[in-house]
Amino acid sequence: MPDPRPAASVRMDLMQTLLLYLLIMGLVVAVVFAVVWFVFGRGEDLPPVEPETTLTRLPSVGITGDDVRALRFAQTPRGYKQAEVDWALARLAHEVDDLRSVIARLRDREPVPGTHPDDPAADGAENAAGAWRSGPPTAPG
Repeated sequence: MPDPRPAASVRMDLMQTLLLYLLIMGLVVAVVFAVVWFVFGRGEDLPPVEPETTLTRLPSVGITGDDVRALRFAQTPRGYKQAEVDWALARLAHEVDDLRSVIARLRDREPVPGTHPDDPAADGAENAAGAWRSGPPTAPG
């Protein structure tokens, strides 16, 4: 038997069913969103860094290449925060100066007797031990 209702009425029932499904899906999504929001929080950011502090870090002594490569500066609208960059460059300059002074002290230090190859005392000691000779060995005879 054919449906005695007109076609417009059938369409209206179908439309109402689809709208009801969409409404229920929207409610389910809203409930899931609310539960997740309350369980995991609203995703707050960390509080802003105080104006006179920085997150830029370098060790107080013994700066290595990896420390410099890991160095990061705070972003500002026109590049990096100048105070952080100036501080990092001053620390690196101080470290370079310290290393240069250590190198200069090591170069200026007098050699220990018997360790320098041009030292006659070292030459005699090594020749006496037979460990080093100034020329090729001579044949007997």
